[in-house]
Amino acid sequence: SVCLKLKGAVQNSGINKPVSYRHRCIMWARVGLMGSVALGSVFWSQKSKTESSPYELKLVQVLFRHGARTPLKSIPGVLEAQWVPELLEVPAHTEIDYKVTDLQGGPRPPAPVEENYRARILTGGTYPGQLTTVGMQQLYDLGVRLRKKYIEDEPFLTPSFNSKEVYVRSTNIVRTIESAKCLVAGLFQQDQEGVVPILTDIAENEVLYPNYHGCKLLKMLMGNRWTESSMVPDIAADLQSVQTSLGVDPLQRLDFILIRDDMVARDTHGLPLPTALEPWRSVVEQRAVDMICHIYEPSKRQNLQLCVGPLFNILLSNIEEKVQVETPNQDRKLFLYSVHDTTLMPCLMALGVFDMQWPPYAADITLELYQHTQTKKHYVKASYIGQDQKIPGCSDVFCPLQEFKEALGTYSLPHEHYHALCKSIDDHRKSDL
Repeated sequence: SVCLKLKGAVQNSGINKPVSYRHRCIMWARVGLMGSVALGSVFWSQKSKTESSPYELKLVQVLFRHGARTPLKSIPGVLEAQWVPELLEVPAHTEIDYKVTDLQGGPRPPAPVEENYRARILTGGTYPGQLTTVGMQQLYDLGVRLRKKYIEDEPFLTPSFNSKEVYVRSTNIVRTIESAKCLVAGLFQQDQEGVVPILTDIAENEVLYPNYHGCKLLKMLMGNRWTESSMVPDIAADLQSVQTSLGVDPLQRLDFILIRDDMVARDTHGLPLPTALEPWRSVVEQRAVDMICHIYEPSKRQNLQLCVGPLFNILLSNIEEKVQVETPNQDRKLFLYSVHDTTLMPCLMALGVFDMQWPPYAADITLELYQHTQTKKHYVKASYIGQDQKIPGCSDVFCPLQEFKEALGTYSLPHEHYHALCKSIDDHRKSDL
């Protein structure tokens, strides 16, 4: 019955992907707690709350993907696009006075990932993975959307940036740091009280994305699955067909995630795409997601725990602190986390609302903490790209706090537990805790 529902959902959504519904159903069922429940979340997200709300907003947390960027790699030897420096020009309205620090407010840590990007140059003269003018505007626009919701429509935030009210954290990569800056510029229209601090952590301790280098167990569980994902029979057959169409040597290392990355980057910036790739667009999109599902293997709880456990713990801790009557940071109203597609996807999987679509540039997951004005009970509402989501395990879109904590608690890991688990190589065969 889940397959029949999925078939109808795919047909009604307008998705045109040449793949059996059975295969897609299998892939879908591996994401979230139950295929049917996750499917219901998609339809629920289309509903809107029109009546006046008895809920008072207390806290907002936003995880957002960076904006459009240069590709991480170009499709080798295939009509390489010209990634010229003019594509990276900074619009004046996105500029703010900011500084990047470590989590304690000290100097910015070293950035080995960024150094790796800058060891190569794309055709045209720019580095891989750099935020473009288009990407800067995308994040500025997201900031404007948040401004309308939390400043103009509802006077929740102060109209100018205040570090006591707003916390900004980013991965230590230039495109996410610049994305955070652009969002803040749009949200507060360059009106700020003092310098905007953007906090980041050292690479080995980063928890804003699945950290294969900092977590030995995660690397052991998933490291080989990146390579394996291109060898799954259906994926491998399509990849061979695409490479043949493109005239790429079969021995050349290529995968659907790389192809999609280059394809979407070109599309976003109006750069030419190899003609031979045009008929394969939908296949590339779907197979890239299939690869991610294979890599994360979300049916195994421990995999998602290692990907998002410490991040979920941070989100829950922020909520718990806000609920307490007396805490040092009671003025805090907004947490902003500048992250990646590889952060959002396992988060959506763990929340049970992954829609089997690659998160677009500037996509956001937003968690809002509310208090009922009469009962004084707390509720959490989750949204993805502006659409409310009903989390499996929650009785309503406005999820009672205890239900929400239990839903996230399935995957949440305190830092100490996470680090201990990362080192427990001998126990990696345990499928559950």
